[in-house]
Parts: sequence; C-alpha cells; structure tokens
Amino acid sequence: MRRSKYRRASRNSGWFSGRRRIIAVAATLVAFGGIVTVTQVSNAATNRTQKKALSACDNVTAPPPAKLSTKTKRTTYTTNNGTVVQHPDDGAGEVVTTAQLRDRCRRWVMNNVGNNNGGGATTAPTSAAATTAPAADPSASTDPNAGGDNGGQASADPSASTGDNGGNNGGGDNGGQQTTAPAPDPSASGGATTPPPGAGLGILTNNCDTSNLPRHDGFQKGDRCVTTEFGEVSSAANNTSLLITQAPRQVTVNTPFTLQVSTRNLIRDRFLAAGAGGYYVESSVLQNGIERGHFHTACRMLPSTTEAPDPSPVPAFFVATEDKKGAAAPDVVTIQVPGMPTTGTAQCASWAGDGSHRIPMMERANETPAFDAVRITVRAARGGN
Repeated sequence: MRRSKYRRASRNSGWFSGRRRIIAVAATLVAFGGIVTVTQVSNAATNRTQKKALSACDNVTAPPPAKLSTKTKRTTYTTNNGTVVQHPDDGAGEVVTTAQLRDRCRRWVMNNVGNNNGGGATTAPTSAAATTAPAADPSASTDPNAGGDNGGQASADPSASTGDNGGNNGGGDNGGQQTTAPAPDPSASGGATTPPPGAGLGILTNNCDTSNLPRHDGFQKGDRCVTTEFGEVSSAANNTSLLITQAPRQVTVNTPFTLQVSTRNLIRDRFLAAGAGGYYVESSVLQNGIERGHFHTACRMLPSTTEAPDPSPVPAFFVATEDKKGAAAPDVVTIQVPGMPTTGTAQCASWAGDGSHRIPMMERANETPAFDAVRITVRAARGGN
C-alpha cells in the first residue's frame, strides 16, 4: 500500500533544528574554547617557567682559574700506548668560559624545563581543566649523600668512642640505573627556576631518586644509596691535612709499636659510632672554618706488594681517634699499635674523617686528601721460625 504523503512527522525529528541547533553548536564552541583556553594558559605557564630558568642562565659566570700542579701536563693525555686516559689536576686545567657555561645551561633548560618535563604545567587536552605535575626539587637531595631518612635511625653519643669496626666497609652510594638530574622546582626560591649544579654536563644523578638500591640506614651495609648531604666544605687554606710523621721501618711479629700522626685543620671532637647507626648519616660541619671530626688509623698485612689487596678482610688493627683536641694549627697524636700477627709486609694508614667517617672534602679537585700510609716489615721473633 502506498504511504500517504501527509503522514505525521516524527516527534523527535525537529529537536536538532532551529534555536536548539544554535544552542548546541554554541555549547560545543564554548567547551572547545575552554580546552583551547586551558591549553593556552598551560603553555603560558610553561613558557614563563622556561623563561625564568633561561634568565637564571644569564647569571652564570665562570669561576677564576684554579691553581695547577707544577710538574703536570696541562691537558688530558694518554699513557700505556693510548689505553689509559690521564686527567691532569682532575681536569681543573680544562677551563670553560662564561659563554660556554651559559650555552650549556640554556641547552639544559630547553631539554628539561617545559614540554611536560617537570618545569611547567601539564596540559590535559581532554579535560576542561589542566593539571599541574610538580617538578622534582633538586634542593631536596642534591647528591648521592643528601638529607632524607637516615638521620632518625640512631643518634649516637659523640663522646662514646666505641670503635669504628670496619670503617671503610659500609655502603657506598651506588647509583643503580641513574638517569639525568631531576628538573628544578619552579616554586622554590620565590618562584625562580634555577638549573641544578652540573647542568649540561650529563651527570648520571645527584640524589637517590633514580637508584634501585635501598636507602642507607646509618649502619655498615653495602649495596645501599646514601642520601645524606655532603655538607660544608672549607676553604683551601683550611682544608684538613694529615701526615704520619714517625713509624718504624721494621717490627717483630706480635710486638707493640707506635705511630706518630699529625693533623692540621681538624677539630677532633665529632664521632658517631658506626655500630650505633652513625655511619654516613651526618653532613660535614665546620667550626670557624675548620672541619669537626676525628681520624682513623688501620694496619693490615699485605698478601702482595704488586697488586691491590682484597678490601673485604678486616684489618689487624683499627682505631678512631677523638680526643677533643686539634685545631687549625698542626699537632701530633701517638697511636699505640699492639703488634702485627704474622711476618711479611704491613701497611699502616691514617686518614681524617668528618662526624660520619668520610674523608673531609676539599675546595680544589687537585688537593691531596687528609690521608697517609706507610709500609712496615714484620720480622719473625729471634729464635722463631
């Protein structure tokens, strides 16, 4: 049967017409405009953050040239038929200009600040509101030894010198699979965005955020990541120095002997027992520009004098000296060694430590650490085999 040309129109056929169509189109435009506006606002925030970071690069200046050793080549060279690279003065002579530093800084900013890399707002294009992803704050932990959850484990009495068992056995700051340093926090320092130290050098990491290893807890454990900040470093003239000034050339097995150790720029009043959880948990602290800490002395028998020894065995003798003395002027401390257990060659070493047992830092890269060592021949007793 033929359908009538006068059939009733559908009840809903005119819904998307006339005024309703105009309203719907307008609503769509408003919603889309909102997304575009949010995106523009987000991009503006990113651009502002990036500009602040770039402006910080304009304030970067190259430091004055460092003092260099007198008998060393000035640039990197190779030995052993080109297989060994030698860096004179730890690279201190390979200076960089202010222009190079600023260019390096700007390239770091362009790669790390903005573009959703932690320097600005993160735009959500499918939502009417943008969300902000907070950037990592490099000031929260700026080095493999920075702040964090170590300090609360144990608060050892610095006067309780209960021994420093295996002082150089504990956890180093093994980085795991590190990536680049985290982007700076634009909310820090009054809204300014400052690139972190080493910007543009391609550093592996400057904190434990990227490490797969567990945090160090102040006890003598390896395969951990240390979050304690390095702390204060003295000027070159006040850097800690140490020397073994007197030691015997040979001793008899199991016979006591003495070592004379002189320290300079070391206030020997700070010691946190490793066995109590004081290992790698306290930052370096200066008093009137001088390091507060102590010094260690250890003696071990060397299986060989032609190759580096296995570091894992405990030494025959080890002591940490904290006598509430020491200052900027050098003085001498006598160390009583009860004797060495076997014949052969003994190595006795002394080195300064801050409150948490690390060798004090130095202003320049080409200074000698507060460390000294001697070798002593240990002979059999008369009548012995």
